[in-house]
Parts: sequence; C-alpha cells; structure tokens
Amino acid sequence: MSLLLLVDLDGVVYRGADPVPGVAAVLMTRANAGDHVVYVTNNSMHYRADYVTRLTELGAPVTPDRVVSAPRATALYLKEHHPDVRRVLAVGASGLDRELRDVGLEVVNAGFAADRMGREGIDGVAAAGAPQAVVAGVDPQLTYLRIAAAADCIRAGATFIATNRDPVYPTERWLRPGAGSIVSAIEVASGVTPVVIGKPEPLLMEQAAHAVGLDPKDAIVIGDGIGTDLAAANAVGARTILMLTGVTTRAAADALPAADRPFKVAADAAELAQLLEALAPA
Repeated sequence: MSLLLLVDLDGVVYRGADPVPGVAAVLMTRANAGDHVVYVTNNSMHYRADYVTRLTELGAPVTPDRVVSAPRATALYLKEHHPDVRRVLAVGASGLDRELRDVGLEVVNAGFAADRMGREGIDGVAAAGAPQAVVAGVDPQLTYLRIAAAADCIRAGATFIATNRDPVYPTERWLRPGAGSIVSAIEVASGVTPVVIGKPEPLLMEQAAHAVGLDPKDAIVIGDGIGTDLAAANAVGARTILMLTGVTTRAAADALPAADRPFKVAADAAELAQLLEALAPA
C-alpha cells in the first residue's frame, strides 16, 4: 500500500526563487516507490502550468492533475456554488485571472476597475457591467483604489471570495504580505466577511486527495504552516509532517497544545526522508 502525500510548496519545496535543499529529490524517491504526490498550495499568484514547469525544473515528480491551487479551487467553487456569476472582479495576479477564465468567467482586473473608478467613480465600473463577485488573493500591484473598487463592488452586492487568508508567505530572503493582508483590508473597507477557499479550510485537501481517488483522512500532509497546513490536515483528519523550512520555528511547534501538535516535525529534507521511509508500508 502506497502513501498519499499532500505537499505544500512555498516554504516546503522552495522559498521564493530558491529550492529547499533536497526536498524535490525526496519526493521523487517516494514517487518512484509508488507513493502518490499531490501539491496543494494557497499561493494565488501563479497558474497551474507554471507550477508544473517549476517543479519539473527542480526534479520533483509532477503532472498537471497533481497540482491543486487555491485559485483553481476558487474558480471551481464559483462555477459549482454560484452558477449565476458571470463577471468577476479579481484583486490578484495573472495566475488568478487565468484560472477564473479557464472556467468561462469574464474577469475584470482590479487595476482596470481602479483606473475607471478614479475617473468616473463606482458608476463607471458598473456601467461596463457590474461584477457579480469579487475574488481576492495576493496582488503585487495593490493600490488604494484597487481596494476601494473591490469594497464598492461588494457593498453593491457582489459575492466576496478569498483564495486564502495567509498573512504572509516565505521568499528566499524574507516574509512578504500574503493574501490575508489584502483580504483583511477589503473586508474592513466593505464590512463583509468573505468565503475562504484555501487552507485551513478543508476544500483543497479534499480536492487533492480526490484527484488520485483517495480519502484525505488517509493522507500525510507535508507543510510549514501551523495555521494553514496543520489546521487543514486536522480539519480532514490527516496526519501532518510539519517542516521547519518555512514560516514555523521549532519553538512555535513545541508551544502548541498537545492536542494540536503535528504528527511529526522535520527540520530538513534528510529528516523528512527518514520519516517517510519509516511510515511507508512494509
């Protein structure tokens, strides 16, 4: 019997432009041994094909159906639960726009809406066809007017959806503001709490496990976030290997209440390899 590994990306496989040493090789070894490796990421900036290219370059096992991202899950959620939505205001990067368009949605970029609103007010945005939903993720081009445009659309009745609420994400040198920082600004400005799709909500874990026909409770989640990866694993009843290669320190892991602690903790790829070898069925 093989393992089901649901693997976070930022802070686990890489940090910004830099790979986490040895992790891609460990995952390739596990895939060659017959384990199912599925990547589950809250990162809302990139398109699925970009992850496939990046992971292939790193030497990690990957196919397009083994990448489950928050933008993709958000697009599918909209189509399933809000079939009446046709036009979406996207506060985010190009990867989010492409995932929304992939399911047939018309996307209004927040930059366009902000420019129009700056000239004509919210009526100028509505005149072009009022967005029926606002989707927010990480937006590297965020401005005051983009927040204002999103908040105005939500107050006018648009459904508010967040790809995730990560406050920060790790890069090769430092932490950067995550989608949660942007979502919180829009939430305060609009007075509306969003539906959240990404971790710690269970949807991504469920979609990832179902991609290979398995139950998420049988998975081992490999992640670096206590409030995201660990919490999402707990929500679906999965075990967690908490990596100390991203946003969580050993002191923070040790400070968790006993009931909330991860199944195992790994400081690096070598410890991860040892844990997975020990967990593999004989």
